[in-house]
Amino acid sequence: MRRLPIVIATLAFTCAALAQAPAVPSGHAVATFAGGCFWCMEPPYDKLPGVSATISGYTGGGKKNPTYQEVSAGTTGHTEAVQVIYDPKKVSYEKLLEVFWVNIDPTVKDRQFCDSGSQYRSGIFYHDDAQRKAAEASKAAIERTKTFKEPLVTPIEMATTFYPAEDYHQDYYRKNPVRYDFYRKGCGRDARLKQLWGDKAGK
Repeated sequence: MRRLPIVIATLAFTCAALAQAPAVPSGHAVATFAGGCFWCMEPPYDKLPGVSATISGYTGGGKKNPTYQEVSAGTTGHTEAVQVIYDPKKVSYEKLLEVFWVNIDPTVKDRQFCDSGSQYRSGIFYHDDAQRKAAEASKAAIERTKTFKEPLVTPIEMATTFYPAEDYHQDYYRKNPVRYDFYRKGCGRDARLKQLWGDKAGK
């Protein structure tokens, strides 16, 4: 999770499951994507110029202020997701969509790689009509140009309340690089992405 400027960065993530997502700085926008384990969705956006912050959290369910234990049990309706706070003058929403697709397996429902259940489903959660149209156009373009036979089942849905995950989940790949790499490789994520997207995988 990249840190925003000091005024935003001082917002604590302690007991983050009970907090609201940080405010979006002036001139910035927010995008929300679900691609299985949120640990693995932060890195591709963190390295993208124009992205100010990534926040791991939960969305798409009905329970208020869910905890990781509740979401991981699959009983809240939420999915693990990331919110991306970005500067549209430096990076477009269309570019964020490009990064999203090549970091997920869009051919499976209620699962991503070794993680099964609706809490690991993929999804694009749009925040306005412009994002919805861009997401639909992006999905249609992928459907036309993909090299694999399976259809895309990743849904495009209106964004609902996003609950930041507990602090220990934020920047997990930086805080615990050995454990993160072990999980990612053991889950077969990169192998499957390579199979689907070839040289574009994970970029």
